Amino acid sequence: MALSKTQRAHLEKRLQDERSRTAKLLDTLTGEGTESTDQDQSGDLSKVPLHIADLGSTTMDEELDRSNATRISAELAQIDAALERLISDPGTYGVDENSGESIPFERLDIIPWARTTA
Repeated sequence: MALSKTQRAHLEKRLQDERSRTAKLLDTLTGEGTESTDQDQSGDLSKVPLHIADLGSTTMDEELDRSNATRISAELAQIDAALERLISDPGTYGVDENSGESIPFERLDIIPWARTTA
């Protein structure tokens, strides 16, 4: 079943909102747009950890941030691709890439960049 004009407009807004939210989250994780560093916020005068375990915790946190940034960047690319399909070729948006079946509106409302029915 093809999406109605109202449903397409709703999903376009959802995609734009998700894109904005995801881009802000990615900026936060990559440090873009932040004025101060953790060192500034903590008041430390030195970057040298007081204990070797502090260094391990910092390294683990940085790796986790990089991993999350990679995942969120991929999600942002999926959102951009969905927006492109919806605007440039609406006949392909909301269609399962594998089966060619229509993706239910309810699923698209939850995950508007979904490419499959399940």
